[in-house]
Amino acid sequence: MTDKTEESPTGHENHSAAGTAPSPGKSRKPAARTAAAVGSLVRRLRQPLPGAQPRLRFEMPPDLPPEYHVAEEEAAAAGDAAPQFGKPGPRISPQHPLYMGFMGTVGVGLALLVYWIGSNTTQLLLWIVAALFIALGLEPVVGWMESRKIPRPAGILVSVAVLIGAVAGFFATLIPTIVEQVTQIVAQAPTWVRDFLDSDFFKSVDDQFGIRDRITVELEKFVNDPAAMGGIFGGVVGFGSTLANGLFGALIVLVLSLYFLAALPSMKKWGYRLAPRSRRPRVAALSEEITRSVGNYVIGQACVALLNATFAFIVMSIVGVPFALLLAFVVVLLAFIPLVGGMIAGIVVILISLTEGWQTAAIFGICYFAYLQFEAYFISPRIMQKAVAVPGAVAVISVIAGGSLLGVLGALIAIPTAAAILLLVKEIYIARQDKH
Repeated sequence: MTDKTEESPTGHENHSAAGTAPSPGKSRKPAARTAAAVGSLVRRLRQPLPGAQPRLRFEMPPDLPPEYHVAEEEAAAAGDAAPQFGKPGPRISPQHPLYMGFMGTVGVGLALLVYWIGSNTTQLLLWIVAALFIALGLEPVVGWMESRKIPRPAGILVSVAVLIGAVAGFFATLIPTIVEQVTQIVAQAPTWVRDFLDSDFFKSVDDQFGIRDRITVELEKFVNDPAAMGGIFGGVVGFGSTLANGLFGALIVLVLSLYFLAALPSMKKWGYRLAPRSRRPRVAALSEEITRSVGNYVIGQACVALLNATFAFIVMSIVGVPFALLLAFVVVLLAFIPLVGGMIAGIVVILISLTEGWQTAAIFGICYFAYLQFEAYFISPRIMQKAVAVPGAVAVISVIAGGSLLGVLGALIAIPTAAAILLLVKEIYIARQDKH
């Protein structure tokens, strides 16, 4: 009895101690249950909703080898397998009067439809061309990043961010400068007018012709004329609408550039599928050469324009030309126009530097035009050696024609377009003529 009474407390103590110290298996059970619950929730979230269907996507049919099509045609001819939509019947003869009249009418109708659409969507077509030009210009940068193991989406974001930063920097410099100068002009205008009215020249002219009274009468007529005041209001509204359309167009071009840049490989692939199979390798090679030359031209022209503007800014800062930073942005924009852009930029800066004296304008003109010669013979050939090669006369004519048709955008894309046309003429027409 004594032994049992002594052992029972001890056993009770051991049992309670074992109960208070949980085993490792029991401590892991709540964590495992939580992980299992989270995994189940994630799997349920990944599953589609009941009744939901995947979004339809337009996909090109797979590019199957020619042997597959031959076997399919032989099987259909033998009657082993019927096509999905039935066997096509015999084609109508192209010499049939009904066929010729119908197809001629359809051709004329399609031509008129295309003309009507083009004439009513000119602005949209210009936006599309500008966006495609920007996308082709940024494609070499994105391709270079892809070769450095950077994902294509990240390369696109970096390229577009740099482009947006450059445009934002231009406007951030342009708008405060314009506001400051307009404010100074408005503040100084009463003083200028008062000094002019008190000058001896105006007094002598006023005594002879009565200009002061005539100006007062004309101002009263202008203020009391509703048509004149309406014209002023209409001009303000027109300027506001033009500014809003410009901002909207810039947004559209930016969005289209993103889409084109992201979808450029698939766009090329789909475009090549439209060509006959036997000619796809040649079409792909020519298209890749054209897009590569356009991209290299845009990148090269951007480098040349940045060097041009940097040199102009340094010279303007040294000689004391006013608004040096703003004029440097103007030089960048004008330098993108080949051949004549640098000349126009130099003339603009010289005219503004004349406000500081003819010595300042002369020094800047000598330095800048000397740099243009150095750029034409040493900088531009080395930067543009992987871009397009267009004869000088063709380049001048294409720039003038592009500027006359589409303005600044036409002048920018004139040389790449001329290079593409020359490449097609060389590889297709001349090669065909040499065989005869």
